[in-house]
Amino acid sequence: MPIGPARMPLFDHLGELRMRLVRIVVCLFIGVLIFYFAAPTLIQFLLLPIAEYLPQGSDGTAALTALDPFEAFATSFKVALWASVVTCSPVILWQILAFFLPALKPKERKWFVPAFAAAVILFIVGTIFCYLVILNPAFQFLTGQVQGWAASLPRASTYVDTIVKFEIGFGFAFELPLVVFFLAIFDIIPYKKLRGSWRVVYVVLMIISAMITPDASPVTMLLLFAAMIVLYEGSLLIARIVLARKIKTASRRSGGGGRRLACRLSRHRNLPATLGARR
Repeated sequence: MPIGPARMPLFDHLGELRMRLVRIVVCLFIGVLIFYFAAPTLIQFLLLPIAEYLPQGSDGTAALTALDPFEAFATSFKVALWASVVTCSPVILWQILAFFLPALKPKERKWFVPAFAAAVILFIVGTIFCYLVILNPAFQFLTGQVQGWAASLPRASTYVDTIVKFEIGFGFAFELPLVVFFLAIFDIIPYKKLRGSWRVVYVVLMIISAMITPDASPVTMLLLFAAMIVLYEGSLLIARIVLARKIKTASRRSGGGGRRLACRLSRHRNLPATLGARR
């Protein structure tokens, strides 16, 4: 029997893993080199949503304070690194998923490309949501804490690090629909349980929101919590539609036996049995 990708010896798997890691590192390295020289422009772009809470430079742009050249270099490098990670995220995700692709069954492989595309899109949507909706009220709350009793020094490293943490945190938080969808579709956690345990899920989402937001303010935590509830409910709705179609397909293909199977699936997943029984 010829040795396919799923039956390769251990050292061949390690060789393939090394090859994919090298591709990821090279992609990140090139990205860092490019974005480091564009770091001043990137930093000004990141500061746009909170520019009204920062002092203005002579050219009218937001001005931060770097205590020494080393802080300026470290801040620029960090921005370049994270910009490279976000830009190269399609390549990184593709290399990771492609490494595990041979181990998947044919029925599971059909979800590969949609899952990859959805993961990239959701991450980008999460960062855009954070940039347009979250950053301004978050820094309005934070900068308001010093009014009347202290003077605030907007350090470059602190402000940029906080913004980057916000963006990355919201990007990963918006992957929630993908996780919930596949948990329900592959019956790892039945749809009925995900739907019925909504109180527990909401508490968990609240805890995750508090952990992800780097400023520990109630404003950003509640905004993220509300967004995650919408994402969770939306993913359950999509999973319900897909499961209902699977039940109807099984019913059409198998006749009476398919109808009995549809009824069992409906009871298991808390879906209307008529969805599967209707011809």
